[in-house]
Amino acid sequence: MNDATPQGKTWLNGLLFVLTVLSTCFVGLGWSASYLFFESGADPITEAGRALSDPRVFPLSALYAAVLMTILVGHELGHYLTCRRYGIAATLPYFIPAPTLIGTLGAFIKIKSPINFKRQLFDIGANGPLVGFLLALPALVVGLAFSRVTTYVPAGDSLFFGEPLLFKLLSAFFFGRTPEGSALVLHPVGFAGWVGILVTSFNLIPFGQLDGGHIAYAILGRKARLVSKGVVVIFVVMGVFFWVGWFLWAAVILFFEFKSKLRLRHPPVLDEDVPLDPKRRFLSVLIVVIFILSFIPDPVKGFDLLSLFKGLAGGGQ
Repeated sequence: MNDATPQGKTWLNGLLFVLTVLSTCFVGLGWSASYLFFESGADPITEAGRALSDPRVFPLSALYAAVLMTILVGHELGHYLTCRRYGIAATLPYFIPAPTLIGTLGAFIKIKSPINFKRQLFDIGANGPLVGFLLALPALVVGLAFSRVTTYVPAGDSLFFGEPLLFKLLSAFFFGRTPEGSALVLHPVGFAGWVGILVTSFNLIPFGQLDGGHIAYAILGRKARLVSKGVVVIFVVMGVFFWVGWFLWAAVILFFEFKSKLRLRHPPVLDEDVPLDPKRRFLSVLIVVIFILSFIPDPVKGFDLLSLFKGLAGGGQ
């Protein structure tokens, strides 16, 4: 059996993994402190200082990091092990640490040899999000089970996150309708599940070299290019009405597509005109359902272009 893993600097993969564990654990301090002391009214950054005095904060932050990293590792192993199955050369996952709101910018693998057949392309693209979603779903359920609804008066600088349809359905099951003047205080495990759902939806966007782009090309062939063009337009519209981060997504994706000289086209496979088998067609429907349940138009609320312009105009008065 040939080794499908390219020889390289695996120490870099290990180092990035450790740094990402540390960064997610660090960010988890704030979310854990917020969960424990939400009713005090202090912001998460201030409450993170209690980590040195309260013995509950660090274990919760470590739990957040462990659950989130499990979801990310599962997602990337879904890609990597599928490549191994087909004898396609691929690197180990590269994790991206970042002291951001969630502690990471995700992870990726590099595929070093051509993908020649649609079934291979579909399986490699689909298995990562499927595994990630299957790991994120129980994390979200368990996290909601340990969450609570409490009275809350929002401050002017409060940060609110968008909710995918799946989250709304599950929170309604656990808590019913959240009363006016109340807020759901999400357990760190639930927040890790939310992040996992967000990562799944981002990766399933049907564009270029994203997982969704692989899947779309395996299903639609050359017609997937039209979908990619439509996605860029939709990103711009959503940046205006939902979240300005969609502008950055459109710019980054177009940059890499143009840099690779592929533009909006996907690298061709040998059996482009051969339809997928019934099993994979069924899985494609399941993936569309997962995307609908997972997608968040406004990951951070109040940061659409219109709202930012209104805020600037109001501040100038």
